[in-house]
Amino acid sequence: MTGAADGYARMAGRPAATLLHLGPGLGNGLANLHNARKARTPVLNVVGEHATYHRDFETPLASDTAAIAGTVSHWVRSAEHADAVSTLAAQGIAEARSEPGRIATLILPADAAWSETAAPIAAAPAPQPAPAPDPAKLARAVTALRSGAPTLLFMAGAATRGEALRAAGRLAAHCGCELMTPISVTRIERGAGRPAVRRIPYPPGPARQALAGYRNVIVIGAPPPVSFFGYPDEPSVLTAPASELIDFGIEVDAPGTLEALVEATGAAASAPSVRSAAPVALPEDGDAVLTARLANQVVAALMPEQAIVCDEAVTSLEGFLEFSAGGPQHDLLRLTGGAIGIGIPLATGAAVACPERRVIGLQADGSAMYTVQALWTQARERLNVITVIYANRAYRILRGELRGVGAGEPGPSARRMLDLDDPVIDWVSLARAMGVEAARAETVAGFVQAMRNALAARGPFLIEARI
Repeated sequence: MTGAADGYARMAGRPAATLLHLGPGLGNGLANLHNARKARTPVLNVVGEHATYHRDFETPLASDTAAIAGTVSHWVRSAEHADAVSTLAAQGIAEARSEPGRIATLILPADAAWSETAAPIAAAPAPQPAPAPDPAKLARAVTALRSGAPTLLFMAGAATRGEALRAAGRLAAHCGCELMTPISVTRIERGAGRPAVRRIPYPPGPARQALAGYRNVIVIGAPPPVSFFGYPDEPSVLTAPASELIDFGIEVDAPGTLEALVEATGAAASAPSVRSAAPVALPEDGDAVLTARLANQVVAALMPEQAIVCDEAVTSLEGFLEFSAGGPQHDLLRLTGGAIGIGIPLATGAAVACPERRVIGLQADGSAMYTVQALWTQARERLNVITVIYANRAYRILRGELRGVGAGEPGPSARRMLDLDDPVIDWVSLARAMGVEAARAETVAGFVQAMRNALAARGPFLIEARI
């Protein structure tokens, strides 16, 4: 549920609400609430709790619900009596709607829910606007953009869509700066006719190389570039020591900051720098054994205009960003907090928010096992979601991390923890058991046909891509 709430709110542009059962129920959804918090997605959690007079007993479900909620919430309150429910609910909605989005959690004891009240229905107060940019930082950023020195706009949040993204494109055209996002971008508009925004590489070595040439790095709505993990004898900060970092912060009004930079640099009259149309051809050899790169080429070639792509492909995203850059316009939603298991529910929520658009989930097989039950929800709600399972039968990302810390290749016992091949997961049978039509592909031609069948179908469809 929590992953679906994230996907819904990202695409609907308004808060999603969850209904969770006491502390353990909240705990079950904690990983994807962590992702939603990192995405700054607006979510209101309503968590049922024992009646106030029953909380002191050590019942099986008794827990410190507020403490659990506090790990992922910007705002936590408990309605201790029925008269407080409406006021606190209105406050929670306002908190969730604040810019950028927040996670609000209202704990609702059972007796506060079932008791009568004469309290009026409260109106939600005005949400808090995002802070305006610091004038001193604006002046530094304008100087950097006008300097002619290599300058990067490192952006996330609301900066990667709509008028804010077009403003960034105007700065790129007028000032010659480049645009980049973190690995974990909440939602970005991509495709032909939209500004070109690169993604920072995941491995720290290539990431440092990608940032090495910039004299100025202007950070808007994102944390400064740092490595995903710490590694022996490697710095966490990815920008070059000689680079000037101008950090406006995560909380800042990103669209307002970009518009202010456009006005101050004289870029308002410039047309945004955008991607030219570059349609993707299908792979020529239909008999070729399927690989992740070939599968992604097919997806990019066949996906319709205004598709919503939910990415939890992890190590199997190879080539997709490249192939789709000049293709049909689409929104890309990504894993933001590093807690795997978001992909299938994220796509589910996006499809609820935008039933008129095709949703395509690019999904690693290992992380899919965490929330596979969301397929049943897709079937129950007749959602137009295509889920591509990259069945490489391994947690390959973890093998890479073992190498990154100097542990080398895993031995037999470690491989047993990283592999998914004993027994092999039958994704077609698993999907059909949940009411989702499914097909398996091992060649390019088989995958092309499966994608065409999925696009022609109504309702959810899963393709097991054996790679």
